[in-house]
Amino acid sequence: MDRMLYVAMSGAKQVMDQQATVANNMANVSTPGFRAQIANFRAVPVVGQEAQTRAFVAATTPGADFSHGPITETGRALDVAVSGQGWLVVQTPDGGEAYTRVGNLQIGADGQLTTMGGRPVVGDNGAMTVPPGSAVTVATNGLVAARDPASGTLTGMAEVGRLKLVNPPNADLERGDDGLFRMRAGQQPAQADEAVTLVSGAIEGSNVNPVEAMVAMIANARSFEMQMKSMQSADINAQSANKLLSYG
Repeated sequence: MDRMLYVAMSGAKQVMDQQATVANNMANVSTPGFRAQIANFRAVPVVGQEAQTRAFVAATTPGADFSHGPITETGRALDVAVSGQGWLVVQTPDGGEAYTRVGNLQIGADGQLTTMGGRPVVGDNGAMTVPPGSAVTVATNGLVAARDPASGTLTGMAEVGRLKLVNPPNADLERGDDGLFRMRAGQQPAQADEAVTLVSGAIEGSNVNPVEAMVAMIANARSFEMQMKSMQSADINAQSANKLLSYG
């Protein structure tokens, strides 16, 4: 009965944690470039002086689902989607690099090219800026060009720089609390990869399947109910055992 309580108690707790992961995925069904989190269970033996007859249930998040989301054409000049494998590079507050698939870019008041979340987009030579008031285009190879919108033609098109596009192995990436991906500890920043291309005038959607997420939420709710019933059964068994002992 004691072992039943250990398993049921830890199982109920970790099912709640997994439910939170699924709920987060569901909440980001419409978030551009979002990568679904993957949560699994694993058994962790209780370490002590006694024999290892008990085990906790622990939830793990081994990584993310790196499958591609749907690409939607928007016609907006600053919208870009990574075609196939690869990542856009943004600058973090500490000056480091992080990787994202969010391609709905914008130009700040200071002319800096950023994501909609305000993260500066990194080019081959660092953060990128464009002349104020200029019309900006992004080519499939990441080349950013700007021109005076008053000209009405492509005359005077000036190259601003090239977006840094990378394609590190998925196993070397880990998700941060801010939703951005970074190289694992001890790994060097990813190098630019010329093979990565963009789709201009389009954005990539979330790769979360809402139907699968809803089914997972229902399954987790049923699993939690099962764990609670196991705890109730252990309590009933303990009460019955105490009654038997009292008769002696």
